[in-house]
Amino acid sequence: MRIGILTGGGDVPGLNPCIKEVVYHAADAGAEVYGIRRGWGGLLNFNIDDAEDQKNWVIPLTRQNTRTIDRFGGTFLHTSRTNPQKVKWSDIPKFLQDPNRPPQDGDPISDFTPHVLRVLEHLKIDVLITIGGDDTQSYAVRLHEEKFPVVAIPKTMDNDVYGTDYCIGFSTAVTRSVEFITNLRTSAGSHERIAVIELFGRNSGETSLISAYLAGVDRAIISEVHFDPEKLAALLMEDKKMNPSGYAIMTISEGAQMAGGKVVEYGQADAYGHKKLGGIGQITGEAIHKITGAHIINQQVAYLMRSGEPDALDRMVAMCYANLATDLVLKKHTGRMVALRDGKYTTIPLKSIMDGTKRVDVQELYDTENYRPRVFNVLGKPMFLY
Repeated sequence: MRIGILTGGGDVPGLNPCIKEVVYHAADAGAEVYGIRRGWGGLLNFNIDDAEDQKNWVIPLTRQNTRTIDRFGGTFLHTSRTNPQKVKWSDIPKFLQDPNRPPQDGDPISDFTPHVLRVLEHLKIDVLITIGGDDTQSYAVRLHEEKFPVVAIPKTMDNDVYGTDYCIGFSTAVTRSVEFITNLRTSAGSHERIAVIELFGRNSGETSLISAYLAGVDRAIISEVHFDPEKLAALLMEDKKMNPSGYAIMTISEGAQMAGGKVVEYGQADAYGHKKLGGIGQITGEAIHKITGAHIINQQVAYLMRSGEPDALDRMVAMCYANLATDLVLKKHTGRMVALRDGKYTTIPLKSIMDGTKRVDVQELYDTENYRPRVFNVLGKPMFLY
């Protein structure tokens, strides 16, 4: 059996231990593993007729060349946000372009799924293990619908893949955030300022909510609840007044919105229709300063949240997901995604990720009046509360 494996979307800590565990488990069973580089981009850019270039996109994985990769963060296979069923002309590899037709404004989006399937057949890949978030897995669903065997592993530091309680990368992202928040208290206290800390989180505010809860910040703004800057400013000034050290601190999700406002986006949309987020923290800090006159520390934690090696929990989940996914592959039980539910490892139909959007349970976990976590009743809840 020949197994292909790829990582797509944003990098998170835990990907390398996951890849290594798949390779080792598969090798013990006598199977081969091939790493597809740069996510779905590896299959889109693979030229069947150019043997020299092929090694840039697909490489054999062995015990030897994966032996030490678990000691580092990120993904040694690299990643991309490529979507082979929605490719702009400017992103089409030259060998797939029509030389007789120059690009034109308004060129339609092209679907290169037939090419991807030809590449998989050429490589003699029997099954794919895809490690990624809902965007990466949405294309895995497409291949599954084309009858190609796929097993999915969920990863995203936002922890927002529908159908699982946990995604690889979340624990480390929260751990990093809590560390940075705690350290930033030094400067906030020394200068008696209000610190506004922007964390990743497009649709789900769980990173802001859980980081704020664990770090004990004064206020937390999440993606799910639009906020009033006047009200927020008044609450923070009261927090600052009540603090013997004369400072206040808050977190905010990058996907948060002021009441009557909109998400702060910039740049070109990626292949999945997402523009880059970031900047709501700066805007909120400026609004608070304008309203109150207080001095502000603005800090975007951003990529630092998902940098460096994984913590113990992300190693545990990554390796267990890898073993479970490889078991499914060896048993030819495909079209599934590995998952954690109610604290137990399980599998669900791959198509389940399309059934909904995973977001913070505001009624249970968030105080909308005071903009802070409200975690009173944890009985029966999963480890990360939802």
